[in-house]
Amino acid sequence: MTTTPDREALGTLLRHVLEVLDGDVAAVYADLDLADYRPRYSPLVRVLVADGPLAIRDLAARVGVTHSAASQTLAQMARAGLVVLAPGADARQRIVTLTDRAHALLPVIEAEWAATTTAMRGLDAELPVPLADELYAVLAALRRRPLRDRIGDTGLAPTRPPA
Repeated sequence: MTTTPDREALGTLLRHVLEVLDGDVAAVYADLDLADYRPRYSPLVRVLVADGPLAIRDLAARVGVTHSAASQTLAQMARAGLVVLAPGADARQRIVTLTDRAHALLPVIEAEWAATTTAMRGLDAELPVPLADELYAVLAALRRRPLRDRIGDTGLAPTRPPA
């Protein structure tokens, strides 16, 4: 059992919460004989199911991650036989398509999505504010005023290396 990170180590605490949530969902996938399926695949799969084949750049934008993050995850998904990456209109573009294997797994994956959504509603009922609502509020506040500016307000002066 890992200990809970210190309250002041907010980044560590956020990563810990994500690890706990993802770890539990990954355990459900293993229970469902989907040990090579990762929770981070689901947003990409959901967009591909809804929109069909897309360029990596477009898929990344629709999911809300960087091109690099999407590319790394898609490479893992390709190794697991869930997607195919094909050349696009030019040499820089690659089009992502779900494989027959991914389509065959969709009923189990969609059942897990529904069960996880229901479970998260139950968790939200135990919290002072639903988790997603709080995270959206944090993002909105940081868009209004970035943490870097807030740190600067403390009087911390940037340091320059000696010449």
